[in-house]
Amino acid sequence: MTVNDDSFTNWKTREEIAESMIPIIGKLHRERDVTVLLHSRSLVNKSVVSILKTHRFARQIAGEELSVTETLPFLKALTTLDLGPSQIDIGMLAATYKDDDRGLTVEAFTAEAVAGATGANKIEGGVGRDVVLYGFGRIGRLVARLLIEKAGSGNGLRLRAIVVRGGGERAPEDLVKRASLLRRDSIHGQFQGTITVDEESGTIFANGNAIKVIYAGDPSEIDYTAYGINNAILIDNTGKWRDREGLSQHLRPGIDKVVLTAPGKGDVPNIVHGVNHDTIKPDEQILSCASCTTNAIVPPLKAMDDEYGVLRGHVETVHSFTNDQNLLDNYHKADRRGRSAPLNMVITETGAASAVAKALPGLKARITGSSIRVPVPDVSIAILNLQLARETDREEVLDHLRKVSLTSPLRRQIDFTTAPDAVSSDFIGSRHASIIDAGATKAEGDNAILYLWYDNEFGYSCQVIRVVQHVSGVEYPTFPSPAV
Repeated sequence: MTVNDDSFTNWKTREEIAESMIPIIGKLHRERDVTVLLHSRSLVNKSVVSILKTHRFARQIAGEELSVTETLPFLKALTTLDLGPSQIDIGMLAATYKDDDRGLTVEAFTAEAVAGATGANKIEGGVGRDVVLYGFGRIGRLVARLLIEKAGSGNGLRLRAIVVRGGGERAPEDLVKRASLLRRDSIHGQFQGTITVDEESGTIFANGNAIKVIYAGDPSEIDYTAYGINNAILIDNTGKWRDREGLSQHLRPGIDKVVLTAPGKGDVPNIVHGVNHDTIKPDEQILSCASCTTNAIVPPLKAMDDEYGVLRGHVETVHSFTNDQNLLDNYHKADRRGRSAPLNMVITETGAASAVAKALPGLKARITGSSIRVPVPDVSIAILNLQLARETDREEVLDHLRKVSLTSPLRRQIDFTTAPDAVSSDFIGSRHASIIDAGATKAEGDNAILYLWYDNEFGYSCQVIRVVQHVSGVEYPTFPSPAV
């Protein structure tokens, strides 16, 4: 048998193993609300090839490829346990098992590592928490996709309604067109599942989820309890109101909390999940998820400050164009943004630097920032230039950030890539708040420059969902527990 034959046989064997993993992963998700991860990447509803690619991608951050032959035993061990709702990282299980010298079996090691999700320790599934989307634009539709994807056993977040601004009667074909925008996306591809429309009842059915579409010109027009919605979390994707007074209009019958997908003003808490989400007060009804750029820079900034101390910093964002800009030159109330977005690089302002203080109040360093909008439809990069409190070098910084992305509490926020030819489109669909580009990183003496890719649409939407899960009480623990 030739080398090529050996390679092909090995591939077919791994395909067969990945196929056997799919029903196990699906059953754990549907019946027990357990999300199986591989180095923070969900394996739920993934194809055979996607599972194999995710295992191979482990080499980018862990230094070597993971094989499905290594992770399958841990997945099988999970099926023997009395698991409650949780997220379990079989990549981390395999990695930590390699470093364990006690001679435990895979089954015994797994049972010990996930003990917090079993038996008397497990979380009991509830009845779910209603969610309402106010606005159905770029972020609204991506958040909708994520909520539908994460419906699981039905005990978590449940998307019950979408509010579309504009009063009066629904225009002909309006519902069909909105469903079509959810079904097809020029950047993020096809919706994973089926979507049907019942125009008579004004409902979109997505993977079995019945989502009422409500037409209203103002929050005061809506009584959500009339639609059977109670104690819901409303996610405002419009950005029309950003202070407490304006957002309080959403606190109508049926709505318990309001989450804004834009930077909040005044005393509205700006939350970056992974950094300050644990500061949310239980009785807080209004909060903001800050901006996509704030979410991209704050986790790495915290990681650097924790290890080296940060004295001063500047962030330059090279940001994809957005709906706020014009397709062709036309009037715009802001400077420069009236010029054609797909034809120009446009210098503009960013509030991300000033927002750092809200998310990281313990950081005393002054952070400045500016932004350039460029002609790409999605994925941006933030260049974070830091003066540190102690000297270091490039290898030490990269080693630190790689470990943070693998084992720290920030591992869902920070990703790491060593790909030498990575470009922006490679990160479309990334679920992390930011991705460290190892090849571009620079560090010498007390200066470090980090290049941080981020999907300013999807990665940010994932951060929004994490905040909503936290305030709803359905943010399930992750095992093995990340290192502090």
